[in-house]
Amino acid sequence: MDEKLRILLCEDEESLGMLLREYLQMKGYDVELCLDGEAGYREFTKNRYDMCLLDVMMPKMDGYALASEIRLINQDVPIIFLTAKNLKEDILAGFKIGADDYLTKPFSMDELVYRMEAILRRIRGKNQKPQTQYQLGIFTFDTQRQTLTTSDSTIKLTTKECELLSLLCQRQNEVLEREVALKTIWVNDDYFSARSMDVYITKLRKLLKADPRIEINNVHGKGYRLIVPEA
Repeated sequence: MDEKLRILLCEDEESLGMLLREYLQMKGYDVELCLDGEAGYREFTKNRYDMCLLDVMMPKMDGYALASEIRLINQDVPIIFLTAKNLKEDILAGFKIGADDYLTKPFSMDELVYRMEAILRRIRGKNQKPQTQYQLGIFTFDTQRQTLTTSDSTIKLTTKECELLSLLCQRQNEVLEREVALKTIWVNDDYFSARSMDVYITKLRKLLKADPRIEINNVHGKGYRLIVPEA
């Protein structure tokens, strides 16, 4: 990020709030933590924020009420609800208020960051062109043409191969969590989808084997990491 994006985080469980704040700060965000809805409302009225992360069950003012107040002030700021509530009626209530996303506890912090980034990319997409090419060792990966090109060959990728490699490239040298990839590409995370993803990982490894410096490593219990040599 060229400049730090400001995040308003409202979470009444202090230990979780501090953990989330620390993780998001590590990812390059400027985070203000509030422990109840009223504090969150006061903070939002005093400062500019690029996104709000709101726990639903908070003292003094719950997340739904806070989101409603925020929407009276700003119709466009993205809002993600963080909650243990997973009933359909609760989720629909959140979206009716104007939420952009809804993440149920317990959740992966990596998935939260991915969802945040997806929303921010969508909002800023009108002014910024998404990256469509990546240099992976001897390969040039073109996401629009769905091709892997070297100096003497071009490989055409299937749509899912392209989508999976794109996610790995966005997280290159970092962990791409399995559940993030499953929910993004396969929509769900059932057994058959997971097995299908493993097959595609194997295919990508074979396609990239011409450059032994490139690796797609298993990260036990988490997901995969694409290792790319420095240019």
